[in-house]
Amino acid sequence: MVLYRYVKKTASFSPETVLRKAKNKRRFIALGIFIVGLFFLGNVVYPIVSYQLFTAPKFADIFLTPTSESQAQQSFSGPPVVLGQEIDLVDFTQVKNWFPGSEAVLSEEKESYYRLSIPKLRIEDALVAVNGVDLKKSLVQYANTSLPGRFGNTVIFGHSVLPQFFNPKNYITIFSTLPTLSPEDEIIIAYDKVKYKYIVEKMIEVFPNDVSILAQRYDDSYLTLITCVPPGTYLKRLIVRARLTKI
Repeated sequence: MVLYRYVKKTASFSPETVLRKAKNKRRFIALGIFIVGLFFLGNVVYPIVSYQLFTAPKFADIFLTPTSESQAQQSFSGPPVVLGQEIDLVDFTQVKNWFPGSEAVLSEEKESYYRLSIPKLRIEDALVAVNGVDLKKSLVQYANTSLPGRFGNTVIFGHSVLPQFFNPKNYITIFSTLPTLSPEDEIIIAYDKVKYKYIVEKMIEVFPNDVSILAQRYDDSYLTLITCVPPGTYLKRLIVRARLTKI
C-alpha cells in the first residue's frame, strides 16, 4: 500500500514583502504626479519670469519717436484728448465690460471691419471690428478713435494668453506673442480697399488705469496695439505704438 504525504508549500513572499511593494508603488505614483505637476507649473511660471527678466526691460518708460526727442515733444505737445475715464482693462472677452463708468466708449455707428497683418508674428488678415465688442470673434478697435490712414490714433485691442498656446487664427490667443515685436517691425492694415503700412516706434507697459494711451494726436497717423502682460496675467498692459509710413 502506497502512502502519500501532502506537504504545504512555503509562501515565496511574506506579508512584509507585499506591504513594501505596495509602499514603493505609491511612492512612484506620488513622484510621477509631482513631476507632472512641476512640469505644468513650470509651463506657467517660466513665461512670466522670462518676460519680466528679458522682455519687459527693453520697453521704454514713455513714448518717443525714433526721429528725435524735440520732434517727439512737438508731436505730443498740448493737452491730449483722452476718451473715457479711468478704467481697468481686466481680461474680458466682451469689450463693453472693459470700460465701467465710461459713457463715450460705444458708438451708435454700424459695426464695420478691416484686416490687420503682422508678418513677424505670422498674423495674416486678422479681422478688426470697428465698434465691435467680442474679442473671441475678432480684434476690436476702440470706438471713436481714428480710422486707419487718417490723422489721429487708431487703437486696437487683442486678447492674449501664455505664448505656448499662441495661434494666429484664434482670437483668444492672437496677441500672445505681441511682446516679441521690436522697433522697425511692420504692421499692415487693409482698410477700404487701401493698404497702409505702419512701422513700430516704441513699446511700453502701463497700469490698467492709465488711459493716456487712448489720447488722440492729430499731427500724424498713429496705430496703437494693446494687450495684457505679463503673459497669461492681467497685471499690466503692453502698448505697441506705430506710425504710418509709405509702402
